[in-house]
Amino acid sequence: MVKRSLVLVLAVAVAVFVAVGCGGGGGSAESENKTLTLGDIGWTESVAVTNLTKVVLEEDFGYQEVELKTLDVGLLFEGVAGGDLHAFMDVWIPNHTQLLAEVENDVEHLEPWYEGQTTFGLAVPSYMEGVNSIADLNQSGAERIIGIEPGAVISEKIEENVIPDYNLTLEHEPSSTAAMLAEVERLYQDKEPFVFPPWCPNPMCGKVTGTFGARDFPGSFDFRYLEDPKNSQGNLDEPAKISAIVNEDLSDEDPVAYAFINNLRLNDAELVALEDEITKAGDDPVKGAKAWLESNRDVVQPAIDAAKQEQ
Repeated sequence: MVKRSLVLVLAVAVAVFVAVGCGGGGGSAESENKTLTLGDIGWTESVAVTNLTKVVLEEDFGYQEVELKTLDVGLLFEGVAGGDLHAFMDVWIPNHTQLLAEVENDVEHLEPWYEGQTTFGLAVPSYMEGVNSIADLNQSGAERIIGIEPGAVISEKIEENVIPDYNLTLEHEPSSTAAMLAEVERLYQDKEPFVFPPWCPNPMCGKVTGTFGARDFPGSFDFRYLEDPKNSQGNLDEPAKISAIVNEDLSDEDPVAYAFINNLRLNDAELVALEDEITKAGDDPVKGAKAWLESNRDVVQPAIDAAKQEQ
């Protein structure tokens, strides 16, 4: 009788142990069936933060899959509002103010996750002496503006405002972030004149100057943001805030993912280092995010702890 009771107690203990998990990462059986869909615009910081979120939720919380969907910026806002996407983590305010206003009743706009200072706008390499304003471009020797994605806010402003306002004769060539960076690197090495729309923080940023002052990043290119006396780009000399939007129901439907996204914070050095690791990983951004996480888990630990409280 005693032996049978002991066996019964051990069986119950094993069942409880299996039900709650073996400790450490991996999450519960419930979280192992969870999926999440994040929007990605393909910009460097977007690829970095979404892949970091994917790695943490899958490895630390046992999510079955965190899917990333790369879309144009307008579709990303619509996707989060409509529920096709759970979150989009590369919202630039004031750049995306109008897009946010169109969906504000169906999304929650979180506090900025990036704690550094951003810069954005048309620029030229530092070796292009005497070119300080967009008004100087027709006489600068540059023949084209090497652009990024056509749906980006800066691309639309170049076409609709900058070129007509300044009567520019330069050709605007929108493409993709990767294609822009490849062409800029080629031209920069040969010290040829060109115009492009860089943003910081980003591995492309080296010594950066402009109306906001000077900043020094451990990056590739030294460049100068151009003055915009006609304000054709908007108030891009005012630092933007990088934040996330989530579907209005996410906090109730998936409090773990919501807590992680809502509590994640990265500064200049942390984000650029994460971007660097992902760049080194080539076509496998998950590998880069994992490599960064191995040495920087303390950076995201507060967000992990907040998410664990919701399990």
